[in-house]
Amino acid sequence: MKIVDVEALVLSLPQIRERTDGTQDMLLVRVTTDTGIVGYGEVDSAPIVAKAIIEAPPSHTICRGLKHAVLGEDPFEYEMLWHRMYQSSIYYGRRGAAIQAMSGIDLALWDIMGKSVGMPVYKLLGGGFRHKVRAYASALFGTNLHDTAERVRGYVDRGFTAVKMGWEPMGQDWDYDVDLVRTMREAAGPKVDILIDAGHCYDSKTAIQMASRFREHNIYWLEEPLHPDNLEGYRRLCDHTDVRIAAGEEDSTRASFIELMDRGGIDVVQVDVTRVGGLTEAKKIAYLAADRGLPCINHSFTTDINVAASLHLLASISNAVLLEYCVEDSPLRNELCKDPIQVIDGYASVPQEPGLGVVLDEDVIAKYRVQ
Repeated sequence: MKIVDVEALVLSLPQIRERTDGTQDMLLVRVTTDTGIVGYGEVDSAPIVAKAIIEAPPSHTICRGLKHAVLGEDPFEYEMLWHRMYQSSIYYGRRGAAIQAMSGIDLALWDIMGKSVGMPVYKLLGGGFRHKVRAYASALFGTNLHDTAERVRGYVDRGFTAVKMGWEPMGQDWDYDVDLVRTMREAAGPKVDILIDAGHCYDSKTAIQMASRFREHNIYWLEEPLHPDNLEGYRRLCDHTDVRIAAGEEDSTRASFIELMDRGGIDVVQVDVTRVGGLTEAKKIAYLAADRGLPCINHSFTTDINVAASLHLLASISNAVLLEYCVEDSPLRNELCKDPIQVIDGYASVPQEPGLGVVLDEDVIAKYRVQ
């Protein structure tokens, strides 16, 4: 089996709002083989930037588009292909957008391998630790306290036993931040876990103070309160609070996560398979977390391709405890894949179909494709 084509398709809603919402556009990667088997992956990045990284013509051996690193190769040689893509982009990559773009191709390779042998990806990853994962509803804060409370109650009514909200307007008024957390707790009730995503809005001393103020509302974790480069700040924060500190969604590759775990001292490692170089790199990061006694949780705020790939990862590692499940109302989030992954009684089941286990709706792709 050989790879004969790699396509990078930009999908976008007609209007992009100025909010921290990754469901508004995406880069879909389609890899075709000479046997007719087609694999799909997703990149969570600036779609046009990642598309250029995939399609760029060769400049020299360590500066070429990722497509040219994998054409003509066997998709089952995924480790070698990951290395080829990394080496091909080393001149302009090594972290960030180049690794994010690699994710889409890597996920498509796993999809192809699973379809070729008629097995779900988690089995190829050596998995089977679990066949369903407790999911938390992940959303942005409401427009006000009342709206936030209504949203939380709605997620609990849908069967979620954990709810995370975050980003705007957190960080603009510290007392209001506490009001948001208190509102979530009151709306969720005492038995539902609440998780807070601060969206990089604090400095380290403020984060220490806010973690203390949030603590009385029994939050499950405080996510990314600091800028992702502030490793010393994370260390200070983690040393001064017993609230779990979660981070990692902005990072890519093992090197970044080793710094975050060992220098930053975080408690929960968040890996996005559409950002860190796909499942090939994600599992290595998860193992590094396990070696340090840390749980590994997915980050996912895009489509069911991400959710499915994340479920395969979480099924294949020993240190998974939760699944991030985006509940924002977006056509790309909810319509791209046929038979969307559902959360039933608070759990999402790991796909059992060959490959990633999702079937894309070609009409939806055509409707939202802009490049």
